[in-house]
Parts: sequence; structure tokens; C-alpha cells
Amino acid sequence: MTEAEIFDILRQGLWASVVISAPLLAVALVVGVVVGLFQALTSVQEMTLTFVPKAAAMMAVFWVSMSFMTSLLVAFFHDTILPQIAGG
Repeated sequence: MTEAEIFDILRQGLWASVVISAPLLAVALVVGVVVGLFQALTSVQEMTLTFVPKAAAMMAVFWVSMSFMTSLLVAFFHDTILPQIAGG
């Protein structure tokens, strides 16, 4: 296995992790901005107001996108990692 192959596998793995984490991070960003805007408009500075909605939204998105994440990881492992283990 050459350095180019190792870097290509690493690049593919990093891209898979970016694609998997993107829905969760996008929802956390949107909910954080909405809650921050709500806090700025109402002058409510409660710490649980920032944490609870963000955690609930992220858990909901994780539950909805879990099959997508699993299929992406399985495809990456099957198409990229297993052929390298088998010597291909």
C-alpha cells in the first residue's frame, strides 16, 4: 500500500465523517441561532433554554437520519476498507 492510497482512504473517511455529522451540526447551528435570537429579543438569560431545545432537536435529527448514517458507514467500510484488508 502506497502513501497515495493511504491518503485517499483517509480523505474518503474524513469526507464520510463530514457528511454524517452535517445534519446534526446544521440543526445545532439553526436551533442555537433561533434560541439566541429569542434570548436577545426577550432578555431571558436562562442556561437551560439554550441546552434543552438544542439537545432535543439533535436527538430528533439523529433518530431520523440514523439509517442514512448507518448505510453510509456500511458502504464506506464495504467499498473502501474491506478490499484493503483483503489485499486488493
